[in-house]
Amino acid sequence: MALEMYLDLFSQPCRSVYIFAKKNNISFDFMKVSLLEGEQYGEEFGKINMIRKAPAIRDGDFCLAESIAILKYLAEKYQTSDHWYPADLQKRARVNEYLSWQHMGIRMHGSKMFWLRLLIPKIMGVEVPKDKMDGALEGLEGSLKLIEEKFIGDKPFIAGEQISLADLVAIVEIMQPVGSGLDVFEGRLKLSAWRDRVQVEIGKELFDEAHQGILASQEMVKNMDSSKMQVFKPKILRFFL
Repeated sequence: MALEMYLDLFSQPCRSVYIFAKKNNISFDFMKVSLLEGEQYGEEFGKINMIRKAPAIRDGDFCLAESIAILKYLAEKYQTSDHWYPADLQKRARVNEYLSWQHMGIRMHGSKMFWLRLLIPKIMGVEVPKDKMDGALEGLEGSLKLIEEKFIGDKPFIAGEQISLADLVAIVEIMQPVGSGLDVFEGRLKLSAWRDRVQVEIGKELFDEAHQGILASQEMVKNMDSSKMQVFKPKILRFFL
């Protein structure tokens, strides 16, 4: 049985898994899960991942959820180049340090900004209070500053001289608020230079392919059937507002 990947490239973690597999020539069947339409709550997907989130993979009889776990699994199973998840103790620790921080760091703030700027007002028709928007922007800017000053520092990449899983996970999260029309790279020369290096290492064609949907999201929401998201509206508003 071929490796199956359950993905929606609208999702940052899904993009990281997709890019990693493609970049490393890992063969897989792309199983589309439309998160905004609630397909993750369907009976069939529940058999793959009881957590009801994407990405998830099925490798024979083995199912695995959570993007970080999936990335490490793929790196070790397919023995990808060492720079992705270094064997060196301290380099690997640097990768793990970022991966441990990012979920409540950049992911939380980048996702929140995307919802507040785009999905909540455009799809749910709810005006976001200025104080909520200002607070979200402040949180995002704080995380971006940490990425520049602590995690990148004076190095080309987060773990040193070569790209790693940390850089891959970082770039997909940072691109999420860009999809809402917020240029997070403006005025951030170090972050912009790092992004360019990451893009070169991934390959521009693959980078653009993976981010095509999110960068077109402002147009996409204009034609989206918002009725499918109304069932999630109370939960989403409680979470973000």
